[in-house]
Amino acid sequence: MQSDEQEIRQLVATWMAASKTGDVETVLSLMAEDVVFLQPGQPPMRKVDFAAAARAQPGQEAPRIEDTSEVQEIKVLGEWAFMWTKLTVTVTPPGGSQSITRAGDTLSILKKEKGKWVLARDVSLWPGRRRSHRAVGESPLAAP
Repeated sequence: MQSDEQEIRQLVATWMAASKTGDVETVLSLMAEDVVFLQPGQPPMRKVDFAAAARAQPGQEAPRIEDTSEVQEIKVLGEWAFMWTKLTVTVTPPGGSQSITRAGDTLSILKKEKGKWVLARDVSLWPGRRRSHRAVGESPLAAP
C-alpha cells in the first residue's frame, strides 16, 4: 500500500504524462469538481473552463507540451495536503511556431475524495510575464 505522499507524487507523474500526450480526460480525473486555478493577472479558472480550453485544441491543433515538475515539499494533514513544486513548461504551438517556456513555483492544495487524491486548488507563481492559456495559445493541461 502506498503512502499518501507516494500517491500524491504518482498524481503528479500521471498528470505530466497525460499532459504530454494530450489526454484531457485523465487530467480532468485528477481534479476535484470544485478545483480552482489561480494565475497572476488572470481570473480564477474552474474545472469547466479548464475542460473547455483543453478540449478546444484537439489532435493536431493541440500544442506540444514538455514539462518537468520538481516536488519541493508535500505535507499531508488528514484528508487534505499541500504541495510546493518548481514547474517548467514548454509549449510548442502547432505549425512550428516559436515555443513558449514558463518556469516558477506552484502551490497546490489537494484533497482526498473517495480514497483518491485530487487537485483542489492550484496557484501558479510565474515570474515576469503573466501566464495566460487563452492569450498565448498555451494548453491548460500544463499544471500542477
